[in-house]
Formats: sequence, structure tokens, C-alpha cells
Amino acid sequence: MSLRRRLYAYLLAAHLLFLAITVALLRDQPVLMLTLETALLLSLVLGIRLIRRALEPLGYTRHFHDLLQDQHYAARLQHSSDAELNELVQLFNTMLGALYQERLQIGEQQGFLDRLLEATPSAVIVFDFDGRISLLNASAQSLPGLGGAHGKRLGACARDAAGLLAQLDALPPGASQLLTDTDGRRYRGQRGQFYDRGFARHFLLIDELTEELESSEKAAYEKLIRVLAHEVNNTVAATGSVLGSLLYYRKQLAERDSEDFSTAIQAVQRRNASLGEFIERFTRVVKMPAPELRPGAVRDIMDDILYLYREQCRSRGIEIGWQRCDAAPVIAMDRQLMEQALLNVVKNAMEAAEAGDGDNKRIDFVLAREADSVRLSVIDSGNLLGQVPARQLFTPFFTTKKGGQGIGLLFVREVLNRHGFAYRLAATGNGATSFDIWLN
Repeated sequence: MSLRRRLYAYLLAAHLLFLAITVALLRDQPVLMLTLETALLLSLVLGIRLIRRALEPLGYTRHFHDLLQDQHYAARLQHSSDAELNELVQLFNTMLGALYQERLQIGEQQGFLDRLLEATPSAVIVFDFDGRISLLNASAQSLPGLGGAHGKRLGACARDAAGLLAQLDALPPGASQLLTDTDGRRYRGQRGQFYDRGFARHFLLIDELTEELESSEKAAYEKLIRVLAHEVNNTVAATGSVLGSLLYYRKQLAERDSEDFSTAIQAVQRRNASLGEFIERFTRVVKMPAPELRPGAVRDIMDDILYLYREQCRSRGIEIGWQRCDAAPVIAMDRQLMEQALLNVVKNAMEAAEAGDGDNKRIDFVLAREADSVRLSVIDSGNLLGQVPARQLFTPFFTTKKGGQGIGLLFVREVLNRHGFAYRLAATGNGATSFDIWLN
């Protein structure tokens, strides 16, 4: 039973009791009895009115509670004719107005944060209390494997134990690390946490640093090569001149000593010339001219390379030819630079196929039209890159060949970057290696 009903019941019971007593005691005095009954009736009416006035704040409180529960902060309570009650109504309306303004500010801040998250180039992943993905901004959704990842754990989205998502999932709170995906792209991953309703929630920030790091590396090795080239060329020129002069003295030696002397000097001359050629090859990468773009057909370049290397491959027991060749549009490129780059790619494929295990040694060319580009692939059966991290393949001075100098892939990278062509060199997983170039 509510308080209102209990008060009404008490008031009615008390007046009925007084009425019964009045009738019992004053039955012989009708005038006095009627007077007292009238007074009791008026008292009952007055008591009901007083109870209503006393309980009126409870009604406003209940209405205020309903507005809060339904989050109708823009609504207002109606004013009362009672001045004292109006103070309570004014207080409730002031609280509703403050809540409404605070809600507007929170909505504006939330909208600003949402727009900021969508506009930021950093990928942002926010997790709920159970470690499941609750928020992904546009940059995060573009990461491989995160399409439709809402409500999932990050580890469940990882396709490869060594992939980017698996590395991000293993990041401890507060850590910031440089990570590399299976295609050689490099990222900075950072895990942080914030408190929501008293409990910790984690988030990840991921920034791709591939272009920045490659640009920094390029500037560093260009400066290094220029310094080395200056010093080495000066030394090679002076040493070559001195060695040439020394050969004039062999006639002054005995015949037996003269032959040994000439052999030694010529060996040093060959090494001196090799050193000059070595630094010159690196210098050509640094001093590469800007590409002069003209329309050209990449198929014609590959056909020329196929004709050039056909006999060399046949003598080494390697089959070389087209596996697939779609009709490709004319592409704007510097034919001379692209031809040199593709010659390096095919030459590396030939050496890899020759060094690989197995009897079925082959090199396949693929020219495939895709949605918005043309993919050129050179696939060899060497499979020499299975254990090589992708991030090392295009770094200066790195090579997998015995006695190699790490210049070929460096040159290829510079040519493709200057053309704006995406590329990838990786094991296919079925015993082969593929160099893929996307020609926009």
C-alpha cells in the first residue's frame, strides 16, 4: 500500500472513530452532536487537502525520475501555485537544464572525436572489457584481415602467426614497437589503455612508416655512397697510375723475378679496377636520372628479354616462357630504365632457378589485367627466399648470392619507386618465388 493510501486510511479511521464516540456520548444532545459531526466533516475535508498538498512534491519527484530514466532532459516540470513547492520545481528544472547542456557538450565532443578518428591517418583499434574489437576507424579497416572484425578478438583475425595482426595482439600494454608484415611494410604499433566506468580498456595505434623509413634509408646510403665514391675513385685513380708506372721497372729485374713481379702487379690492377667498377655501380643508382615517361608496351620489353635470355637458360637447363599474357594497355614509363630493371629481375630469377633444388627448373612470365592495374610477375622455381624476411630484400648491400653486392634489387627498387609502381618479392608457398609489379 502506498503512503498516500495509508494516510487517507488513517485519516478516515480516526474521524470515523471520533464520529462514533460523538454519536454514543451525545445522543441526548442532538444540537451539540450535529455541531461536532459538522466539525469532524470539515476536519476530514481539510485533512484530505493537507495530505494532497503534503504529497504533491512526491508527484513532481516521480515525474522528474521518469524524465531522467527516459533521458528527456529537454522537458520541464510545470510550475505550481505554491511558492514553496515552486522552489523544488525550479531546482528540478535547473538540474534538467544542466543535464541537457552537458549532454549537448558530450554529443559535440563525441562527434568531434568520431570525425577526428576517421580523419587521422593512424589506424585506431579500441577493445571492449572482454578484449574484443569495439571500434575501428577508416585507416584500421583498411588493414588486411580487419574487414568485419567488430566483436572479434584480434588474434582470431590474424591469418599468419608472423603477420602484423599477430604481432599487434602480442604487444604488451604501454609498449611501442616497430613491426613488419609479410609483404615487408613497416609499422609502428603502440598499445595503451584508458578507464571506462572504473575498468581498464585497451586500444592500439598503428602508423605505417614504410615510405618514411625508405626515404630516410635512401638519403643515408646516398650520402654514404657519395663519400665512398669520392674517396675510392681518388684512391683507385692514383693507385692505377702508380701500378702502371711500376710495370716499367720489370725490365730492370731478372727474367724469373720479372714474371712474378708482372703477375703480382697485374693482379693488383685487376682488383683495383674491380673496386672502381663496384663503387661505380652503386654510384649509378644514386645518380639515376629522373624517368622520362613515354607510352610503351611492357610486353614488348619482356619479349625482348625472353629472346635475350632464351639461349642462356637453355644451356643451363632452365625453361623460360610466358605462362599467361593478357592484352595490356600502353603504360607511361621510361623504357630504358624499366628495361634495365626488368633485366635485373630476370637475371636474378635465372640465377635462383639454376641454384635451386629439383630437376624442373623454369622461369615463367605472367602479364595479367586486374581491376585497376596490370600485374607483371616473374616466377622462378629457385625458392631461395623462404627464410628471408621481406623487409631485408630491398635494403642496401643485402644479397642472398655468394659474392653478391646487393646492387641489383636496390636499382630495381629505385626504378619502380620513381615510376610509382607497387612491387613485391616473396615466396609463393608452393616451391617458387615471384617478383610482382603492379603497373598503374
